Amino acid sequence: MRKLILLMTTCLLAAAVVAGAQRSSGPADGPRLVIETVKGVITIRLFQADAPKTVEQILSLAKRNFYRGQRFHRVERTLVQFGDPVSRDVSRRDWWGRSGSGNIIGVAEFSKRSHVRGTVSMAHSGNPANADSQMFILKTAVPAYNGKHVIVGQVASGMDVVDQLAVGDVLKQVRIE
Repeated sequence: MRKLILLMTTCLLAAAVVAGAQRSSGPADGPRLVIETVKGVITIRLFQADAPKTVEQILSLAKRNFYRGQRFHRVERTLVQFGDPVSRDVSRRDWWGRSGSGNIIGVAEFSKRSHVRGTVSMAHSGNPANADSQMFILKTAVPAYNGKHVIVGQVASGMDVVDQLAVGDVLKQVRIE
């Protein structure tokens, strides 16, 4: 019986730690990025206080409908990725994931947040300051990404949609709320 109680206490503590890691340390009413996909809707709470220049880049691109019609070009066990305008062209699938908006952010705005399930971070090809428009959503925790990829938000709703996504699924609309 003691082992069962100890196991249950350990599980509850672990759940509390994960929940605490996913809570915002900033304002709860920051901008939200709403992504309508062919599989459903994903809502992302953006961490503007943590990464102001990076979030501003994302908001600017969303306002210009940059993400509309793109496809999820990378889907792995741990993440899904989008943000390459070339992904609109199915005939260029071999090139998906290699381009962006052409406007690098120029700074890596790291925070104390951790890469847990539902974290949204900027993708890059080796230098986090060279991130542009590509983002990924984590399906599992990846602590190795801490300090290597700028965290810009957290999925507020729609993780069930994220879990269903496949390479080539379309982003029908991306809007800000």
